[in-house]
Amino acid sequence: MKKPITYISLFIVIYLLFWPVSINPVVWKADSPPELKGRYKKNTILKNIKVHWENDGHKGPEDVVFDGKKVYAGYDDGTIMSSSGEFYNTNGRPLGMSFDQEGNLVVADAKKGLILIDPQGIGKVLSSKSDTDNIPLGFTDDLDIADDGKIYFSDASYKYGYGNEIKDLMEHTPNGRLLVYDPVTEKTSTLLNDLFFANGVAVSPDNTYLLITETFIYRVKKYWLKGEKKGTTEIIIDNLPGLPDNISSNGNDIFWLALFTTRNQFIENTSDKPLLRKIALRLPAFLQPKPKHYSFVLGITGEGEVIYNYQDDSKDSYAPITSVNQYGNELYFGSLSHDGWGKMMVPE
Repeated sequence: MKKPITYISLFIVIYLLFWPVSINPVVWKADSPPELKGRYKKNTILKNIKVHWENDGHKGPEDVVFDGKKVYAGYDDGTIMSSSGEFYNTNGRPLGMSFDQEGNLVVADAKKGLILIDPQGIGKVLSSKSDTDNIPLGFTDDLDIADDGKIYFSDASYKYGYGNEIKDLMEHTPNGRLLVYDPVTEKTSTLLNDLFFANGVAVSPDNTYLLITETFIYRVKKYWLKGEKKGTTEIIIDNLPGLPDNISSNGNDIFWLALFTTRNQFIENTSDKPLLRKIALRLPAFLQPKPKHYSFVLGITGEGEVIYNYQDDSKDSYAPITSVNQYGNELYFGSLSHDGWGKMMVPE
């Protein structure tokens, strides 16, 4: 029996070391994650989230928006539900959403691109590629709309589409973009390239800049839309304790930042070991690195100062949180995989 076992063991070793994978991991060096102390001190504030529309047959309300009358949530089967029932089905994967000044719902659909849906539930695709370079949108992720009607949105990874996030994470190359759709010209322009999984987008209340999150490098960038710095970027906060997802403005001085999960020790320890990340990708899915179940939200200023820190690490916490939007004195929470969406009063 020894020989068959030896052959099997040899096959497994050869498979893990040499079986072709579709990524080309690069060497990078992750900073040591900050401890959950001080401005990131552990707490249980998010235990106050109340879950709505749970067990209604849908899953993964990644973003949740409110038009003053109805709540809208987009699910993993393409359905966008409102308080009065099914509103639209993109036949893709709706992620970030926002209402324009005419009451149209604009959706960043990971599979279909940028979609506009009018109040009657009639939709059309606004953009499926960048007119700057004709590169198709690979993973349309989040959006925000400026006062002039321009739609700023992210393409998380033009190289690896939705469902292949693990490849982008393991490769760690900047495949993300920031783009803008102009409703006047009906053209899409690329504003920024080389982003590490471009995710959340939020325009400042005065429309002078926007913030964009880079999930796989744990930071938030500012991109100037007006003034002397127009077209330039700066990092306002980095080495976050978790993976930044969607971001939104409360209309005043706070940007709500959802952290998908805390940092993963395997990813940290193999940042400078690309071969190990290749081996990990060859493993069965159930053995690959998994995100920790953890609720985490930060409230930051446009300069990156952490003002609010809300967490909950309990087993029944509402997680992962992928979006936070404030309406009045309430916070609305979305999740990539939870059945329902959450709501909580803004803590005093």
